[in-house]
Amino acid sequence: MTTSAATPRTLRTPQTTGRAIANTLKGSLGNLVEWYDVYTYSVFQAYFKASFFPKDDPNSDIWVWAGFAVTFLARPLGAWFFGRFADRRGRRAALTLSVSVMALGSLTIALLPTREAIGMWAAAALMLLRLIQGFATGGEYASSATYMSETATARRRGFFSSFQYVTLVGGHVLAQLTLLVLQSFMGKQGLEDGGWRIPFFIGAVAAMIVLWLRSSMDETLSTGSIEAVKSGAARGAGSVIELVKHYWKPMLVCFLFTAGGTIAFYTYSISGPAIIKSTFQDADPMIANWINLGTLTFLMLLQPIGGLLSDRLGRKTVFMFFGITALVWTPIVIALLPQQTDPAMAAFLISVSYVFLTGYTSINAIFKAELFPAHVRALGVGLSYGISNSIFGGTAPMLYEWAKKADTIPVFTGLVMAAILATLITTILVMRNRAASHLDVEQGHATTIGERVDFDREDMLVRS
Repeated sequence: MTTSAATPRTLRTPQTTGRAIANTLKGSLGNLVEWYDVYTYSVFQAYFKASFFPKDDPNSDIWVWAGFAVTFLARPLGAWFFGRFADRRGRRAALTLSVSVMALGSLTIALLPTREAIGMWAAAALMLLRLIQGFATGGEYASSATYMSETATARRRGFFSSFQYVTLVGGHVLAQLTLLVLQSFMGKQGLEDGGWRIPFFIGAVAAMIVLWLRSSMDETLSTGSIEAVKSGAARGAGSVIELVKHYWKPMLVCFLFTAGGTIAFYTYSISGPAIIKSTFQDADPMIANWINLGTLTFLMLLQPIGGLLSDRLGRKTVFMFFGITALVWTPIVIALLPQQTDPAMAAFLISVSYVFLTGYTSINAIFKAELFPAHVRALGVGLSYGISNSIFGGTAPMLYEWAKKADTIPVFTGLVMAAILATLITTILVMRNRAASHLDVEQGHATTIGERVDFDREDMLVRS
């Protein structure tokens, strides 16, 4: 099957820069709130850990990070459900539903009885709610990556889609800021005595506000495509069979690209701040909070720069920057960061990590979205990412804690480096600069790329 610029569009007419900005903001705010809810757990886990797990259990740190990892088990399921929903019913509907599920999860955690009240069932309930939040997050990533790529203008897709990670990291920044404010007013004891519930309440309320905002977003999937699904004429839309049969190569590429990027992301941005917090908590916990808040804000502000560079230099150039630098830097930062007692040096080490990481985070969403056609885009991006993210990303903080207790940090470091190497090799072998993508064809912009558009859907189409 050959696709050309004359193929009927499955997307609405490309929007003006003004509409692209408005829709990116609405989509980004929802992403921000959902990821705030995700990171509230990791940021406040030290304060609610004793409410759900035995204080005298030497493995309590591992158990609480297992609560972070367990959300990733549900992400592939969420990616399948919401990806299929987005490809059949529209991106806006899927994004609205996912934020509703996340709001319910945060509100229930805020009201959850502790171990003193219901015993071991408190930890079990927490794990169940984290699974529900993971289900919602799996859908949010797929739908938002798809939506932001489709609503962007043709020449600035890297820039506009980078705001997915601006708000993803922004959720972490907001969680850190919330901790800083609450700790200033309540102190450690106040947070442990129930103050940890406040950020979960905030997340639930914010999600309801976003639910209202998302109802006014433009839908990027065309009316004709949605009607074709309803009439039964587009049976391949959102179909796993269609995806695996015809687009297994892009799925494999997406999986391999995610592997190294996601394990680096969670090692640098989750384990890194946790190491800093552990290092400075005895001297002054506020020092660690300020370091983490400042450096994560730095990471957030780097994302549009990486997106713009990819629009000018090509996706492959930016990805190569990440792969090479992260491969060299990972053993250095894992070895040196726990030894730092100077706040400035700790902030410098983690900031360098974030510069290198931006080569992946700023453009991973647009690159993956460009791999798939509209009728399976949300499902293809979400499922490939969700499976790889579950294996390599969410387990990273737990595995680091495990390796630290077992004194096998070099083994963990080797695992991270191996995943990054797989991503780097895939980048070298697969990515091609300046090739037209599915998005260009669907939106009638193929001629702006300056290349012939004639490809088979079995072929690997990668615009880098």
